[in-house]
Amino acid sequence: MKNLQLSLIRKWFEMTKLLIKPEDYRDTTPYWYSRLCLYRGVHKSRKWWKEYFECNFSSDQEARISFKHFEINIMTLGYPKSGDTERIIQFEHAGIEIRTGNPELGAEPGKLYFVIKHGKQI
Repeated sequence: MKNLQLSLIRKWFEMTKLLIKPEDYRDTTPYWYSRLCLYRGVHKSRKWWKEYFECNFSSDQEARISFKHFEINIMTLGYPKSGDTERIIQFEHAGIEIRTGNPELGAEPGKLYFVIKHGKQI
């Protein structure tokens, strides 16, 4: 089982814990691409990112991007010790999309993000 661990600042952690924030946003950068995506089943380089994703993003390009399979989203308040259950919450992983986010949940209007969706709390 592969888990996706994401660290949050207090404001977003508390909103996620109270089930107000059902998704998390990460910038569309080479770092997050390498953590979240496969390209036709293979990891691609930063050179690929520059040439294709940054310059030519379209619905056709999006169709060629596939995401890694995760079972659980582990959301942490900062970087807690493993036994600090007050600062760790877990959700079923409900998928990843590339789209704009909700400004009320921390997204900049009109900006594309990797949107990590949360399922039921575990």
